[in-house]
Amino acid sequence: MEEPKQSNLNTTGPEKDDPPTDPCPPISVSEFSCHCCYDILVNPTTLNCGHSFCRHCLALWWVSSKKTECPECREKWEGFPKVNILLRDAIEKLFPDAIRMRREDIQQNNDIVQSLAAFQKYGNEQIPSAANTGRVNQQRGGGFFSGVLTALTGVAVVLLVYHWSSRDSEHDLLVHKAVAKWTAEEVIIWLEQLGPWASLYRDRFLSERVNGRLLLTLTEEEFSRAPYTIENSSHRRAILMELERVKALGVKPPQNLWEYKDLREPTWKQWREFLVKYSFLPYQLIAEFAWDWLEVHYWTSRFLIVNAMLLSVLELFSFWRIWSRSELKTVPQRMWSHFWKVSTQGLFVAMFWPLIPQFVCNCLFYWALYFNPIINIDLVVKEVRRLETQVL
Repeated sequence: MEEPKQSNLNTTGPEKDDPPTDPCPPISVSEFSCHCCYDILVNPTTLNCGHSFCRHCLALWWVSSKKTECPECREKWEGFPKVNILLRDAIEKLFPDAIRMRREDIQQNNDIVQSLAAFQKYGNEQIPSAANTGRVNQQRGGGFFSGVLTALTGVAVVLLVYHWSSRDSEHDLLVHKAVAKWTAEEVIIWLEQLGPWASLYRDRFLSERVNGRLLLTLTEEEFSRAPYTIENSSHRRAILMELERVKALGVKPPQNLWEYKDLREPTWKQWREFLVKYSFLPYQLIAEFAWDWLEVHYWTSRFLIVNAMLLSVLELFSFWRIWSRSELKTVPQRMWSHFWKVSTQGLFVAMFWPLIPQFVCNCLFYWALYFNPIINIDLVVKEVRRLETQVL
């Protein structure tokens, strides 16, 4: 009676011992096939429409048709197609042997190699034109840097309007007004700009109604006696040194960038040195200028130095790109074109400089000074990413 039960157990046992079926079927090469060559994708390039093709297949299609559209759905692509890095890395990890064999076949085919070179050259020509004609299209919804720049621009405009509406015009007039024509109040303005310590003698100068003509006649001995009674010898020397500068210039010495406007013309020696550095080491010229102003403008000079460093890095990236594309022969033409463009802009600014209101100059200057480093940081980051993702 027990034997049938045992046989029943024997018949049902194997069914329970069978391994469960795998719910995830194995991935095949056909699932990652190109719709042009119907082989595994090599350097898959995804277009705007979402279709992906081998990069060399896309290059062959472009060379033969000269059309910037998808080979499958005929939708035009925007910009220059790039390799889908995530898809490429996944395929290379799943099918390393198949990818290796395909790469060897591609490298041995001269038509494919030439098509890839022509396609890449076309892309290199599209990158600068796209950057010049439509930076807005690169980030349609805006980005972090665009938001920062927008906010800083609004703050800068508000601060400049407030500063322009509340400033004293006498400070600017002294730079252009002969010292002999200064009034007693203007002498006080000049004295207070020497430093906080000069306010100790403000009332003494004001009580004597010292104007510009009288100021030019004062000596160290007179400063040490009544009614001025400047007992501190360091203060007397500082006032006398500044007074000598006033006598030499005939006006108040400039203390900021804008007060240098309409002053002495540079000498020919200064022009020669400037033109040499401007032609060959422009960013070093900017950095040297900022370095000399570190004690006068703490943050402004540092912004200039950082911006000069960033521009130097971008220039190195440009030379590296030209060298890697074997376009060194075009360097003289590019330099001449850039020189002509900058010279034309400089001439235009020089012609209209006396007519431009100072408030407009301030807005343009401070925008270029404080916001350009942020823009250049973004450009350096993009150049570094481009080097990482570039397909050699």
